[in-house]
Amino acid sequence: MSSLIELYAKLLGLALIGFILGRTLPATVPVRLGKLLFWVGVPTSIIAFLRKTDLSGQIWIAPAIAFTAIFFGALLCWLAIRIKKSSLQKPTQGSLLLASMVGNTGYLGYPVILSLVGTQYFAWALFYDLLGTTIGAYGLGVALAAQYGGNVNNYWNVIKAIIINPALWSFAAGLLIRQITLPTLVVSCLDVIAWSSIAASLILIGMRLSKLTSWGSLKLASISLTIKMIIVPLILGISLSSFGLTGKTAQVLVLQMAMPPAFATLVLAETFNLDRELAVTTLAVGSMILLITLPLWLWFFR
Repeated sequence: MSSLIELYAKLLGLALIGFILGRTLPATVPVRLGKLLFWVGVPTSIIAFLRKTDLSGQIWIAPAIAFTAIFFGALLCWLAIRIKKSSLQKPTQGSLLLASMVGNTGYLGYPVILSLVGTQYFAWALFYDLLGTTIGAYGLGVALAAQYGGNVNNYWNVIKAIIINPALWSFAAGLLIRQITLPTLVVSCLDVIAWSSIAASLILIGMRLSKLTSWGSLKLASISLTIKMIIVPLILGISLSSFGLTGKTAQVLVLQMAMPPAFATLVLAETFNLDRELAVTTLAVGSMILLITLPLWLWFFR
């Protein structure tokens, strides 16, 4: 409970700071902060935290769980769309699918896991995000966005984003140098940058939320959010014990599955002319719902 209260204080406090800054600072600030985190902060954090994580056991099953959650969420949403197909345009269907599939397992998932579970199990969150969510978003997500948005001109440009993703390269570098003894000063600098990046990512979330002015499409958003944040983590979470995944490991995977829709869904919606209003609504409402669902998942999979 104390860890949860501390996490909520960090989430709400830093997000509120970001929200206020987002309302007062120029629109270019969150863009530049996002680029700084993308190219420097997150890659450095991955290298720093990888040195402290345990890579033994069934760690490589994390991406498989991530892809299972992505496809399961897409399947459930597709079935829901079939029921309402006559009343939904293709761009709206595309946004619904993306919001049901891909979660914010990086910028939001990382600080949640580190605060509630600890650095020892961070590798599970890392493998889930980089080898699961990232590839799912810019692989299957791009293919679906192109199909439902009808804008295939940007397809290969977005595909290239995953190839040059510095997080993936730093992940590989971190695996190579994690056994190398580094000077104490270097390790200390890595840690400072890593934790500062986590704080900055929460501030960035608040800054981005301050720019979301649309709260429409609540009814449609509830379809994706129910699938993404409740049904998928509940059903797959219960099945984890069948693979010998219990305790803290199961908590990490369930929390990652239960994250709200990723900002990548909005990026894809804007790139491929999907329903941007629906994407905005799922992001904003999902972030608030997480504050309610977090303690429930921790209790249920304790």
